[in-house]
Amino acid sequence: MSTDDLAAFESRIGYPFQQREILTRALTHKSYSHEAKHDALRDNETFEFLGDSVLGFVIGDLLFRRFPELDEGALSKMKAYLVSATSLAEKARAYGMGDVLFLGVGEEKSGGRKKDSLLANLFEAMLAAVYLDGGIEPVRGLIERMFTPDLEAIDEQNLLFQDYKTALQEMAQGSGMPLPEYNVVGEVGPDHDKRFIVEVKVGNLATRGEGSSKKEAQQQAAKHALRESSSGA
Repeated sequence: MSTDDLAAFESRIGYPFQQREILTRALTHKSYSHEAKHDALRDNETFEFLGDSVLGFVIGDLLFRRFPELDEGALSKMKAYLVSATSLAEKARAYGMGDVLFLGVGEEKSGGRKKDSLLANLFEAMLAAVYLDGGIEPVRGLIERMFTPDLEAIDEQNLLFQDYKTALQEMAQGSGMPLPEYNVVGEVGPDHDKRFIVEVKVGNLATRGEGSSKKEAQQQAAKHALRESSSGA
């Protein structure tokens, strides 16, 4: 990977590293370091651990300040949603993190650059790298920029964004119906901007939802099912 590639990546995330070796380590997957068989080449696994802690702290602080009236349970549910592997993988794709990852041959062949779990771990490692290179303020600013749209969406959806599936399940159980069944019925768009279409069936009702992840599409399908059930009641 060239110096220009790394500089382009720094430009995408809006942070120029003072210590380029920290950035390089954050981008090094264990499959690459194992194949290299070089003692001085270290992977990013411990960076993932640190990045997870930094992310959890900053997101917790942002939620606490944005929703001061909510209880611990509601804040915890929001936090879990925001820092889920699916959410972090989407962030990593948006900033082209997979494109600058050092991968081993086997992992490369198996499509590692597109795996949610690997990309989510890479996202956490990158946050740790920014923290180690520049301290808490730069990484806090980076997280705030990346997650502001998600935080604003919580307001727009009246804090119900992660509860449609639960509400639909409770409605089905209360009506003596089988539990809702979710199935992916379509995918549209290129890999870097893929949209999923999910259908949910509950009783005689079948509705569809679309989203940038299967989880989001399920939520939208459940939301439509609840609305149709309510209007038909």
